[in-house]
Amino acid sequence: MIVTADLAISLDGYVAGTDITLDNPGGDGAEPLFEWIHNLASWRERQGLTGGEENRDSELMREWFDATGAVVMGRMMYDTGEKFWGDNPPFRTPVFVLTHRPRPTLVKEGGTTFTFVTDGIHRALAQAKSAAGDRNVDIAGGASTVRQYLGEGLIDELQLHVVPALLGAGLPLFGGPGAGRRDLEPVRVVATPLATHLKYRFVSRGGTSVGA
Repeated sequence: MIVTADLAISLDGYVAGTDITLDNPGGDGAEPLFEWIHNLASWRERQGLTGGEENRDSELMREWFDATGAVVMGRMMYDTGEKFWGDNPPFRTPVFVLTHRPRPTLVKEGGTTFTFVTDGIHRALAQAKSAAGDRNVDIAGGASTVRQYLGEGLIDELQLHVVPALLGAGLPLFGGPGAGRRDLEPVRVVATPLATHLKYRFVSRGGTSVGA
């Protein structure tokens, strides 16, 4: 088991657009970050749909789905995604939501549960690891949540799907408070017409890979 973060990101470093609201969870101008995913066969399967493109992008998305046994996310990501995901969210695993507002666990269709954790990132990660078994835990977002886990050295691998678009403004993944300085080593680079998929492994100060 390792802890991962897997995000689509623009060439200028944004993981969402501007003016994020409950009715506009991706924010204004963020369409290029996500539209490449929607016709992938593996993504459509997760939505209960058929068809779609079977290509290298779809293979990488399916790889993430198959490897992930639990998910951690921030309350903002949950709140903005709740309406969009509906009664059958695409996670198909236990999801642990960081929050200061308690709420009973929600059981959804397809194996997704949402557990609301009020006692910090370490407790949420511990619960996620227990639920994931021998599969990975993914820190899904948003940007602030990923930075908190990066700052504590709790993420082992980072995969960025770099979309060939410049948003010019939006929610940046890096550069905000909390991430700190970390060293990485490349694991894989896959370039397709839709995105460049970059996977990195974090390296500890002693020079060994985190989680190795």
